[in-house]
Amino acid sequence: MTIFSSFYGDTLCGVVDTAEPGEAEAGDILTFARERLRFEPDPMQARLLSFEGRRVLVNCTRQWGKSTTTAVRALFDAATKPKSLIICIAPCGRQSHEFIRKVREFAGVAGIRVRGEMLDNGSRIVGLPASEARIRGFSAATLVIVDEAARVPDELYLSIRPFLAVSNGSLWVLSTPLGERGFFHDLWKNGGERWERISVPATECPRIPAAFLEEERQAQGDWRFRQEYLCEFGGCEDALFERETLLASLTREVRPLWEAC
Repeated sequence: MTIFSSFYGDTLCGVVDTAEPGEAEAGDILTFARERLRFEPDPMQARLLSFEGRRVLVNCTRQWGKSTTTAVRALFDAATKPKSLIICIAPCGRQSHEFIRKVREFAGVAGIRVRGEMLDNGSRIVGLPASEARIRGFSAATLVIVDEAARVPDELYLSIRPFLAVSNGSLWVLSTPLGERGFFHDLWKNGGERWERISVPATECPRIPAAFLEEERQAQGDWRFRQEYLCEFGGCEDALFERETLLASLTREVRPLWEAC
């Protein structure tokens, strides 16, 4: 028996599936994905699913399937690790609800019954919107997933890190870039060796045709196309001046006004 819950709007929604009981056995997650869930990961999805470290950053194109891939990992961990707590944070309730929907669909395919709020082994999977008031109170998470991290406020990211303090759990941060700002960009550029980095541009996603990408390049323009599909951290679209222009204007030869007085 498995159970998943998700905050959607102001309501905690239970997700119920009436499939026959069935529990995943601990083992190879790729075998679980292919044989139990009938999901065939592409090479980069397989790399992420198989990741065994505690910190991973995924900088990926739109429509790569990051929510689907993390749903596979969440279900596998919950079913094979008793008393797990897996939390997915997304920018809004709709996105966290979509994550739970994917988990529910996979549970149905695997023949895992979903009912109530807990796995029968004590595990939980929780989807939450990016609202600090709603996420406080969770602790000892075994896996925290931050989806569309470039759109999650820095303050909220800092507030979820203590979830892992006691459990020494894993933190997965996934997003398409949104300019050179925020914790996602900072971790990607300056997070250090503790983070595994996986970059997945659209040119490496076998499900996105080259003809579509060329059409998008023309429709989106070069700047947005490079951000949305090629995983590049460009300057902020709403900035008055480009980053390069601002950096070029800086000099150490001019003394600050308070020193000149």
